[in-house]
Amino acid sequence: MSDLSIDTSNLTKNFGSFTAVSNLTLSFRGTKCVGFLGPNGAGKTTTLKMLTGMVHPSSGSARINGIDVQAEKKQALYPCGVLIESPEIYPALTPREALSYIAELHGIPASETPGRIRSVLDQVRMTDWVDKRTGKFSKGMKQRVNIAASLMSDPDILILDEPSTGLDPRGMAEVRTIILELKKQQKLIFMSSHLLGEVADFCDEVAMIDQGRLLIYDTIESVVQRVSGQGAAVEIDLASSDLTGVQEKIQTIPGVDRVEHVDARTFLIRFSGGLPMQQRLLEQLVAAHIGIISYKPSSGMARLEDAYLNLIKGGY
Repeated sequence: MSDLSIDTSNLTKNFGSFTAVSNLTLSFRGTKCVGFLGPNGAGKTTTLKMLTGMVHPSSGSARINGIDVQAEKKQALYPCGVLIESPEIYPALTPREALSYIAELHGIPASETPGRIRSVLDQVRMTDWVDKRTGKFSKGMKQRVNIAASLMSDPDILILDEPSTGLDPRGMAEVRTIILELKKQQKLIFMSSHLLGEVADFCDEVAMIDQGRLLIYDTIESVVQRVSGQGAAVEIDLASSDLTGVQEKIQTIPGVDRVEHVDARTFLIRFSGGLPMQQRLLEQLVAAHIGIISYKPSSGMARLEDAYLNLIKGGY
């Protein structure tokens, strides 16, 4: 659906004299994945709780598909799947039992519930555990069941609060794979995180927040360019260890902004322009006969980390 939307307008939450979220205004449209990035205590979870009606704002408003969450909570949240702060599952319940209860809460007809349970457990790779008690599950397995619960109503919009935080590396990888697959299903995903790798790997856009205030919201590429002043970048590896004059040759190629010698045979090349320039750059590097043996885009995580640290340090 292309008409999906999430909007906040001057959204503010005060807890006594402490302001957790301050005048937050955001607007998302269409099907994409938006990362909500910030350090612990930045106001991410409080924002998502206001967006899902779990906390009342002190001022401002939140709307989903144009419907005010506070005024018409049930209608606003109807198209949404929500996972906030990894809720615990009763350990005596099996996934089938827990999801049956979720189905009742959503008003899913009893005749459709078994099929929905099979579908969502298949999506999170938990079908083999459908009748096992969750008390013996690992954190990663419980989180997959929680994600399955958020999918029970077949939502068009997903609001996820740090879905892989606290998991071991295997659990994190499993959850990230699930989210990548959900992204392919043409949903609007708004996902908070303080893990840069998560956001860099599969978010299209990023909103950065600190101390309750929005620092920036844009595509990841634009955030990197605006904050760190860096354009796109590629890494190249060369066959020879004799690098005499190589850096100078690369620097003369039109469109190249800066060349950095990373290690023995590796260079980082920053350049202006998008994919067409990246293609031309490769062609000219080959034509320069410098012995290039690999050519790849620079790590999105590393570049996002630079921008993130600059923003948090400087308040932008």
